[in-house]
Amino acid sequence: MSRTHAAPPRILLVDCDAFFVQVARLEDPEGAGRAEYLIVGGSPTGRGVVTSASYSCRALGVRSAMPTGRALQLCPQATVAPVSRSACSARSRLVRTALEELSPVVQAASVDEFYLDFTGTERLLRDESLEDTSHRLKEAVLAASGIRVSVGGGTNRLIAKLAVSRAKPDGVHIVAPGGEADFVATLELQNIPGIGPALLSALRKRGLRSVADVRRVDPAWLKRWFGEGRAAWLRRRVFGIDTSPVSARAGRKSVSSERTFSRDLHEADELERELLRLTVSVAASLRREGLRARTLTVKLRASDFKTRQRAYTFSEPVESDGALYPAARRLLGELHRERRTGVRLLGVGLSNFSTDAASPQLGLFEQRADDHAESERDRRLAHTVDRLRSRFGRDAVLPGRIVGTGRRTDVQPTPPSDTDA
Repeated sequence: MSRTHAAPPRILLVDCDAFFVQVARLEDPEGAGRAEYLIVGGSPTGRGVVTSASYSCRALGVRSAMPTGRALQLCPQATVAPVSRSACSARSRLVRTALEELSPVVQAASVDEFYLDFTGTERLLRDESLEDTSHRLKEAVLAASGIRVSVGGGTNRLIAKLAVSRAKPDGVHIVAPGGEADFVATLELQNIPGIGPALLSALRKRGLRSVADVRRVDPAWLKRWFGEGRAAWLRRRVFGIDTSPVSARAGRKSVSSERTFSRDLHEADELERELLRLTVSVAASLRREGLRARTLTVKLRASDFKTRQRAYTFSEPVESDGALYPAARRLLGELHRERRTGVRLLGVGLSNFSTDAASPQLGLFEQRADDHAESERDRRLAHTVDRLRSRFGRDAVLPGRIVGTGRRTDVQPTPPSDTDA
């Protein structure tokens, strides 16, 4: 009796093309909407960094995370426009809702990227090809959200991620089952997700400059050079192998907020006040997700654009401003003491999450185990403040230190990453 072979996986990645640019144009059709050369992020005076840029600007060398002043040197005819987080979140939700109506499994990789799993849907879709499915998705998303997307597809997440780069802008690229290794062989090593500058440099020092070079190396030598785990990962990567699932329940891996200031900040009091504002924001986001975090990261970008960061890991997961801010303040102090220069950007991030909500019994004379431990009083106070803000507005209850100080910052969306859902 013949054995029935399982159909290969059918994975898609839907990527919103120049997402922040599209949202800015949709929100301001008479301004940003008419600009062929559009930069989102920073200010027309050149402060800040580029969050996204139109393809016309990219053709002239403008890239995300580039100083806006440098971007305007490359593309002086560009219009610089803001875009709000709320507008981006709203459009992202519309995109996801449209995808969920057509796909059995949708996983948000970031605000503008969504993995879809169509495995086993051949009969349901009457043997529609993955390419035809992709075009149907594109039309549905555009009609529901006004956002144009590119779609990459294949038998796993890695191939879908690599394929979508071939599809941009506003296209579709599908890698057929069995063609994964040949497809990856056409790429540069630096284009493979996870192979960053440090690993790329280590490979080049050993004469490995292409995917083919790495494939030819005896696995035993890769293991000797990079360790067993990393060597095995690298081998899978260059052959296009990826077993990570697409899961609708995959939660976010980090929460962060950052601000680029309209002028460089020098005084510790100013920096600590802005740090408090950021900490309050990310802590509230953390609690809305029902999470606690063990790792806190503070990021600082100096006036010379050099970026540094420090992290602290708590002994137990925390969720309250009262526990997070003292640790953040100490990290900021360490960063600022290293190089006492003007600060143009400050950021706070939380990661290493836990959903364990069990709390110890509150004692009458409860004490913290260390400087950054979190008490039950901290948690209760934080949740009480959340309820008040939910009822009376987000500014209803704020620390006295940031009430009435005004906002001297140009708030920019944090560029999306694969770690944010």
